[in-house]
Amino acid sequence: MRPIHTERLILRNWEERDRELFHRINSDERVMEFFPFRRDRAQADAKMDELRAVIDRDGFGFAAAEIAATGQCIGFVGITRTDHLPFLPAGTVEIGWRLAPEFWGHGYVTEAAEAWLAHGFETLDLDEIVSFAVKDNRRSTAVMERLGMSADPASDFDHPGIPDSHPALKRHVFYRLSHDNWLARKRAAR
Repeated sequence: MRPIHTERLILRNWEERDRELFHRINSDERVMEFFPFRRDRAQADAKMDELRAVIDRDGFGFAAAEIAATGQCIGFVGITRTDHLPFLPAGTVEIGWRLAPEFWGHGYVTEAAEAWLAHGFETLDLDEIVSFAVKDNRRSTAVMERLGMSADPASDFDHPGIPDSHPALKRHVFYRLSHDNWLARKRAAR
């Protein structure tokens, strides 16, 4: 993928130097609060390789977010296909993120996500981008709302990848943003 530059960030494919941070965000209790698993180093390395391969194949995905001024990787933000959820139509693209806790609250996710929405709607000519999170994950749903996404309660679902042993994590809320609504919001901001 060609790196995407924002005011403070570079959104790029994963590099070998990112492995430690990637493992940390996939094993940290705060970051993974709404996930039923934590990844050990080998699992994190395999997942990072998988994400890198998706970006190599598609030209987009859950990409590394790096602070431009320091070169420090802080987590990921990106868009990707939702092939792992068979009840969504083929071609559905979701936006998602995961940052190390020390970078929360600085607006990095919103900044990066805005750039990914622009890429998805302008470059990839997508009709819609969706997002979803555990219903109690207020931090993520607040970002979705800041991005102009709308809750779609009729599409809320019990995530098939969450085991019954974690009932509090099963219910997911669903958000949508159409190209037309994104464009109207962009025009209104001018």
